[in-house]
Formats: sequence, C-alpha cells, structure tokens
Amino acid sequence: MADRRKDRQTSRLTLSTLVAAGVGAAFGLRKALRHERYRFKGRTVLITGGSRGLGLVLARRLAKEDARVALCGRDASSLAQARQELERAGAQVFTRRCDVRDQVQVEALVSAIHERWGAVDVVINNAGVIQVGPLEAMTLEDFRDAVDTHFWGPLYTTLAVLPEMKRRGQGRIVNITSVGGRLSIPHLAPYSASKFALVGLSDALRAELRQDGIRVTTVCPGLMRTGSALNAHFKGQHEGEYAWFAIGDSLPGLSMSAERAARLILEACRRGDSEVILGVSAKLATVGRALAPELTASLLSWVNRQLPQGSSQDTHAGADSETPLTRSWLTELSRRAAERNNEGDVPLH
Repeated sequence: MADRRKDRQTSRLTLSTLVAAGVGAAFGLRKALRHERYRFKGRTVLITGGSRGLGLVLARRLAKEDARVALCGRDASSLAQARQELERAGAQVFTRRCDVRDQVQVEALVSAIHERWGAVDVVINNAGVIQVGPLEAMTLEDFRDAVDTHFWGPLYTTLAVLPEMKRRGQGRIVNITSVGGRLSIPHLAPYSASKFALVGLSDALRAELRQDGIRVTTVCPGLMRTGSALNAHFKGQHEGEYAWFAIGDSLPGLSMSAERAARLILEACRRGDSEVILGVSAKLATVGRALAPELTASLLSWVNRQLPQGSSQDTHAGADSETPLTRSWLTELSRRAAERNNEGDVPLH
C-alpha cells in the first residue's frame, strides 16, 4: 500500500514537472517570437483602397512607424487629400489612381512603386464595395462587381508582388475580409459571397507561401466605425436599408473604432498571425455558425424578416439616403469618423 501511494506521488510530481516545463517553454517561445516580430520601419507597404476609411487609418499608423506608404484608389480627389495629409505629417507617400478590378492597372501600379522605392514588402488588400438590400433587388452585375473587387483585385495584387517576395524569401500579405466571409448576413449577399471567396483564397495562399517566407493574414472584422456607410450602395427601400446599416455601424456595443481595428490588424501582421477576427460580436457569430449552424440559420432568418423589404434595383449612395433618424445622435460616432477618415459625402463610383 505504501509503495502504491509513493508511486502515485511520484507520478503526480512527474506530471507537475512536465506541465511546468511545458508552460515555461511556451512562455519562452512567446518571448522569442516577440523579439522576432516584423518591423515596418523602412518597409514599403501597399494599401489598396487606401485613400479613405480603414485604409487611410492604417496608412497613418504605418507612417508613424516610418514605413513608406503606397496608396491606390479609384477617386483622384480622395487620393490627393490623403496624400496631402500624410505628407504634412512627414510621411513618405506614393499615390496612384487604380481600379484593382483591372489586372493591367494593378501591374502598372506595382511596377511604378518598384521604380520609386523598390520591391513591395507588405500588401494590405483593403479595397472594397458594399451593396445592401434584399436578394431580389440585386443584379448579376452587383455580384460581379463584388467578386471582381474582393476576389480578383486581391489576387491580381498578390500575383504582382509575389515574384519579388519569393526572390527575397520574405513578405507579408494581409487580406481584409469580413465576418461576412465566415457568416453570410441577410441583405448583403454579393458582399458576403465575395468575402467568402477571399477567405478561401487567403487560406490557399497561406498554405503554399509559408515555405517561401511569406506570411498571409486573414482579417475578419465585424462592424467598424470608419464612416464608410456614406459611400455604400443601397437598394430596395434604400432609406430603410441605410438606416439599419448606418446605426449598427455607429453603436459602440456593436461596432469597433477604425483606429482600434487598425492597431489590431497591424499587430497581427507584425506577428504573422494566420487569422484575426475583430470584435466580440464577430467572434460570437463565427463560433455560433460553427457550433450551431441550424440555430444560426434560424436567427438569421428572423433577422431577415425584420429588415426592410423591397425589390427596386435602383442604386442609391448612403449619402443620398439620409433621413432625420440617420442624422441623429444614433450615428454621431460614424459621422465623426467619416470626417476624420476622408469619407466625406462623395459616393464611390
């Protein structure tokens, strides 16, 4: 009996020692990885859709870390404003008008950056479009536009920078997807479908490029206060659609500030994380979809019944869909974000 008790005590001691050793090794590895974190200073970072919203907020943070920032977008005026702001802050900035849906334009953009600063070190695929409305209000062109922007655009950009990244054996690719790429949200069918495609592309790139020293990070944000609702496209009962979207986009409990999102995104890129999901609601939705798909489907069906219904295929910008409700305190935070982040009241065409 005494021998058995002694054996049990020895086993417990051995197990405790192994656990302690494992914890110690984990902390040691974490500390080592922290010392090897990627630095943005002196790096060339390309941000698509970088003239406004989240892209501009990311550019500001990168400029503070002494990165060289290259921005592209479709609106020349927004690009000029972004460049002036960043240059006044002492940043090294390159801007070029570019439609990421056009592979020729993307390749010309990357070539111009290469001539100016050399190879691109980091790509942040951020360019996006948002169409909001019921399925019957959407056209095939809406789906094509979303897929061209959210799938083909990041693919074109990635393929353009890959040869130099592979040659140097290092690089970072950050794909800004959405919780809508993990869980389809009612009245956002083109957006969600295209973001699902980008999540799949990110997973494929990550698996194949890590051996070349290239880290791919998939970012799945929930609602963010960037001010982008003003430039989103609304169909059906467009004023009602804009109201639920803009209010949800502004409330602190549901949405995250663009500044906090940008900080978390760059930290994930610095560490080389495979994926980061931003926001408590986005994390809960992702877990719920994985663990309880039937319950999630029922909840989303209920949400859909509460949303405005309408089949009009006419497109209206958020800036053209304002009502007294959306000009109230309910959207104050988003309107402030729009002013800070160059969103203004100019629709994205």
